Amino acid sequence: MTAPTELVDRYPVLTELPPTVRDAVIPRLQAIQVPAGTVLFDDHQACEGFPFVVRGSIRVIKASASGRELPLYRVAPGETCVISSSCLLGHEDYNARGIAETDTELVLLPKAVFDELLAEPAFRSFVFHLFADRIADLMQLIEEVAFHRLDQRLAALLLGKGRLLHTTHQHLADELGSVREIVSRLLKGFAAQGLVKLSREQIEIVDAAGLRRVAGG
Repeated sequence: MTAPTELVDRYPVLTELPPTVRDAVIPRLQAIQVPAGTVLFDDHQACEGFPFVVRGSIRVIKASASGRELPLYRVAPGETCVISSSCLLGHEDYNARGIAETDTELVLLPKAVFDELLAEPAFRSFVFHLFADRIADLMQLIEEVAFHRLDQRLAALLLGKGRLLHTTHQHLADELGSVREIVSRLLKGFAAQGLVKLSREQIEIVDAAGLRRVAGG
C-alpha cells in the first residue's frame, strides 16, 4: 500500500477536501519514521507541524522537574495530537512531551499547510472535533487524579489488562503518574489480601471481584 493511500485510509477527512486542495497538500507532507522510545517533541520546543500517525503510537505525558510523569493520552493511527494543534493555533511552544511507544510512522503536515487547511470546513471541523474528544478525556483524567485514591486507580488499571499481566511496577507507576515505590507497596498490599499474585515482571489477578471492590472505593 502506498503511503498516500494508507494515509487517506487512516484519515478520511483528507477525502473530504476539494480534489485540487488535496492534490496540492499531498506532495508537501513530510513522512517520518522513528524507533520506539524516540522523543518526538518536548516542553518548550517549537511545534513544526500537525502529525498524522500511520503506524505505531505516541504517548503524550507531562513531566515534572523531579522526573515524575503524568500520562495525558495516546495518539494511535487515525487519531492526532490535540496539544500539537493547540500549539499551532495559539502560536505557542509545546508544553508536554511526546514519545513513540513503538516503532512509529507518521506524516507531518507543515505549519504553513495546516494554517491554509483551516480555511476548509471539513478540516476545520475535524480539528475542533478532536479538541472536544480530547478535552473530555482530559477532564476524566483530572477527575481520577483529583478524586480517586491511588489504590482505586491501580485496581482499575489492573482490571483493564486481563487476568495475567506481563508488566513492571515502574510501567504501572508511569501509567498512573506515580512513583514505583508507592505502586510496589500497594501491589504488595493487594497480594497480602489475596487479590493478586506477584512474580518477576508478572502480576496474576487472583480475586477480580475483590479488586473491583477496591476500584469502586
